[in-house]
Amino acid sequence: MFNQIDPKQLDFNPFGRIGHQWMLITAGNSEKANTMTASWGGAGVLWNKNVVTCYVRPQRYTREFIDASEYFSVSFLPEQYRKQLVYCGRVSGRDEDKMTGAGLTVCHEKEAPYFAEAETVLICRKIYVGELKPEGIVYPADDAANYPEKDYHIVYIGEITEALTKS
Repeated sequence: MFNQIDPKQLDFNPFGRIGHQWMLITAGNSEKANTMTASWGGAGVLWNKNVVTCYVRPQRYTREFIDASEYFSVSFLPEQYRKQLVYCGRVSGRDEDKMTGAGLTVCHEKEAPYFAEAETVLICRKIYVGELKPEGIVYPADDAANYPEKDYHIVYIGEITEALTKS
């Protein structure tokens, strides 16, 4: 089903993949996991490692799973799963098992849950956690537009330990 490739071989435009296609950030274990839809993030190199950067608001239930886990995954689903992505962004895992509710099939790799429906999966080992702080936001209009509730994102950077693609 999935083939493992070197992350450097990914055909990956982060602007399209993350900003338009969206991604599911998922963490937990085989007994309990949670996912969330995200359209803010990045991919690049940090500390000579191929990494993914994810931004998670502090109140998101998925944050608890990422904080408690060494690994998380980032899954990119084909456009035909747009309804599932919207669902996973609107429904809280505190209220229901939203992965089942979305009709997604959970798989596991290196303690990181991901989805069989994905076309690309990045398994990431958490290497940095930090907070966006209001004093670091250069333009007040960006703060006002994106943080009216003052719920500044938690930044997670994960080293890509495995890149999985479908042929």
